[in-house]
Order: sequence, then C-alpha cells, then structure tokens
Amino acid sequence: MSNEVLGRFVWHELMTPEPAGAAAFYPKVLPWRTAPSSLPGYTIFMAGQSQIGGLMASPSDSAATAHWLIYVGTPNVDSTCTQAQGLGARLVKAPADIPNVGRFAVLADPQGATFAVFTPGAGPTPAEPAQGGFSWHELQTTDTAAALRFYGTLFGWKAGRAHDMGAMGVYQIIARGGKDVGGMVGLAAPSAAPSWLSYVHVADSTRAVAAAKAGGGRLLHGPMEVPGGTWIALLMDPQGGAFAVQEAPRTTTQAKPAAAPAAAPKAARPAPAAPKPAAAKAAVAKPAAAKPARKKAAKKAAKKAAKKPKKARRATKKKAARRPAKKAAKRRPARKSARRPARGARRR
Repeated sequence: MSNEVLGRFVWHELMTPEPAGAAAFYPKVLPWRTAPSSLPGYTIFMAGQSQIGGLMASPSDSAATAHWLIYVGTPNVDSTCTQAQGLGARLVKAPADIPNVGRFAVLADPQGATFAVFTPGAGPTPAEPAQGGFSWHELQTTDTAAALRFYGTLFGWKAGRAHDMGAMGVYQIIARGGKDVGGMVGLAAPSAAPSWLSYVHVADSTRAVAAAKAGGGRLLHGPMEVPGGTWIALLMDPQGGAFAVQEAPRTTTQAKPAAAPAAAPKAARPAPAAPKPAAAKAAVAKPAAAKPARKKAAKKAAKKAAKKPKKARRATKKKAARRPAKKAAKRRPARKSARRPARGARRR
C-alpha cells in the first residue's frame, strides 16, 4: 500500500459555519450530490458512485472562515507527523483514528499552509471519477522552493515544468509518479495566508461560474485558458470557502462560440404562421364571389370602347375646325400691334 497511497490526494473536507447552506450550494455548481455518513454531523459529497469529500461544521471555538482541507496519503500517519515536524512543520491536530475509515492528523507546513495526512483502512483506494473529481491542487506560499523541498521529502513529489508568471513569479508544477498533480506559486497578495486550493473537473467552466453566481457564490478569477489548453475559474462559496473548477481542453467547435450565434438568428427565425382554416376559406371564397361583378364591368368597358371611336372622331373634327380660327385670332392682335408703331412713326 505504501507505493499506492504515498503522496496521493485521497480526500477533501469542507469545514464551514453553515453546513446546510454548503450542502445546497455545491450540487448546483458541481456534478455532486450529498449522502449521509455513519459519523454524526458529517455529510459525504458524491460524484457518481464515488465518495470524494466530506462536509462538517466548523468547531464553535474556531475563528477560521469556511475552508477546504486536503488529505494526502501516507502508509503511517504517526511517522509522517514526526518527520514533518523535524522539517519545520507544526502539528495542528494529533493523530487519531476514524472507526472503520482510517487514521489522520492535521499539520501546518513551514510556511503556514494547513493540510492533513491520512492512512486509509483496509480495502483499495477508490479511483477518481471522470466528472466531478478533484483534478488539480495548488499551493500558494511565501517560498516556493522551500515548500517544494518540504513536500518532496515528505511525499516524494518531484519538480515538473516551471512557468514564468511575471510579477507572480514562477509557477512550479509538482509531479507524482511521473504525472502532474498540482502546482506551487507565490501569494497573489502580500496580505494573503499560505493555503491549498483544490480544483474540481467539470464539463463546462462557464456554466459552473454562472451557477455559482446564481447560488450566492463569488467569482475570483476566470474563466481563462491556461498553458496546456485547460480552462479554469477560481470561485468562493457563499460562506467564504475558496475552490476552483477545471475544464478539459476545448475542441475547435467549443473554442469558437462566437461563430454559432452569428448564424443563429437566421436559423432561429420562426416560419410564417400558416393561415387558420377560417381565414383560408375566406381567402378562397372571395375570388369566386367577385367573378359576376368582374363580368359586368368588362361588358360596360367593352361598350364604352365601342362608342369611343365615334365620339373621338367627332371631337377630332370639332377640334380641327376650331384650331384655324383660334390661330387666326391669335395672329391678328400681333399684326395690329406690329403696324401701329410704324404708323405713328410716319405721322411724326
């Protein structure tokens, strides 16, 4: 069991002042459901048929806000606690047994981030589900190099690739058994305390963000694409517990959501409504009723057309007879006016 469990993220536990509110919130955002447990006051988070986390009320004497606690596997909790303290860690909760479950203890690393160590009871360690499982773990700390040495010695984690994050420093990937399982990075703000952040695998990070907002949660960052093609978003539940979601790299179709809406309006236009039966009957009946009136109008038009030639001839003759007289009348005044000045000029 030592090779199978050592350094593996085996459990996640939410401690919150409002367990009922958290139990209602998370299944709306993540593909989870809640289930009762054999322990009083302890609720199980399920993803499919897999138990992936727990929910319990914060101790009444605790001043800490809601937070997620990661559990890292070890074959012997007691020896791991002794080793951790020798490396500068602080024991927060002494090793204790959970009946029929396993043994655990809570520690704070040399920089102050809290985590738990866990030795499971008999039986195989359950595999992570494809959807709803915890897929990434991120440590924000004051000293990335020192943290890597501490956890590497304790759990056998190795340094993977390092990404330059500019002002935030270097993002150091951590690997277990040749597989990338998380990262370490400097604190986002000087006032922030070192802590672990867990990511949950979801099908759609944008949808998870919308559901979190609708449920009273808050978006801290994202959704954004990170190196490797995955999409992430950092969130906070209504009680103040921080968590994150991770979406697998999107396909070409998913990566271009703007192309679909451009063509959507045309396709979405509703087809013209078909006329109602009564309106259709009226539309057919109107032409039939109008036929007799059209015939009478056509006959009158034909009679008028037959009479028009005679009238047109008479009118043409009358106009032709009047035109010379009119022309003559128009010309006479012009001749008189033209002659008069000439006569006056002669008399002078």
